[in-house]
Amino acid sequence: MKNRLNRIVRSVRALGRELARKTVPVAPPVEPPKVPKVGIALGGGFARGLAHIGILKVLEEENIPVDFIAGTSVGSVIGAAYASGISAKELEEVAALVRFKDFSRWTFSRFGLFSNDKMSVFLRKVLRCKTFEELKIPMAIAATDIITGDAVVFTKGDLVDPVRASCAYPGMFQPVRIGGQLLVDGLLAHSVPAAPLREMGAERVISVHLAAHWVKPGGPRHVFDVIGQCFSIAQERMCGPWKAASDIVLQPEIGEFAYDDFVRAPDLIRCGEVAARAAMPEIRAWMPMPVAVPAPVPKPAFDATMVPQPEWQPAPQPSPLKT
Repeated sequence: MKNRLNRIVRSVRALGRELARKTVPVAPPVEPPKVPKVGIALGGGFARGLAHIGILKVLEEENIPVDFIAGTSVGSVIGAAYASGISAKELEEVAALVRFKDFSRWTFSRFGLFSNDKMSVFLRKVLRCKTFEELKIPMAIAATDIITGDAVVFTKGDLVDPVRASCAYPGMFQPVRIGGQLLVDGLLAHSVPAAPLREMGAERVISVHLAAHWVKPGGPRHVFDVIGQCFSIAQERMCGPWKAASDIVLQPEIGEFAYDDFVRAPDLIRCGEVAARAAMPEIRAWMPMPVAVPAPVPKPAFDATMVPQPEWQPAPQPSPLKT
């Protein structure tokens, strides 16, 4: 009799455990929100390019990730410095001190009135690495082959000479020779290098276009104004391809600044900040909202009263002994 009752109790307990295990709901797996790969294309503009620092500063403050950078001319200088690990705040401090003479010198040449070989010293002092492979953020630097007219985009190897080539403004600076190619400013091939960012894997592209005429209403002051204005006009006529590769185009209001206004660095940086903040609602819309993870459902305690109890039966009486 006792063994029979023990078996019944064990069966009831096992049934209770099985029912409890089967009634616990299992939460479906939660997929983490996908953050798009963001690239920023920094166009050229001499001193006006200091506005790029203001844009990077706002992206930092708003915690917008920058996964790729591409730069042309001054955009390659600022982009390389940022990609090497220099913060926007540090770039702001450098910009307050830099002047045209820090990266150029007069020269007697048929190919340009200045040489930017001093830029090598400047870059090696400022950059925190010397090769593309060491950069904290993958980067592309655009230049132009002056013989073929082809775009030349650098993404590996030495960092300094591609930056020099990207900044070799025709007529002003001498071309830079790299690997058998004679290279000049990237603005002729990629005035705003949005397309290289797509090739690198960027899913969203922010393009910074420094649209401004070189010549004031009073007319050109010298040959550099003539050359600069010609390129400015051509650049405006060739904006279709890079705009097609862009999701957002930022155009800081830098028209009042001269191409060599390095002394007005704080104002130029502020122009970049204003442009970036105006576009921030659209940029934030790319970032997914955090998904709420459901709290785990506690396992219900076993309640023996929920388990059907066996009906009590009186124990059989022993048969009377036969005599």
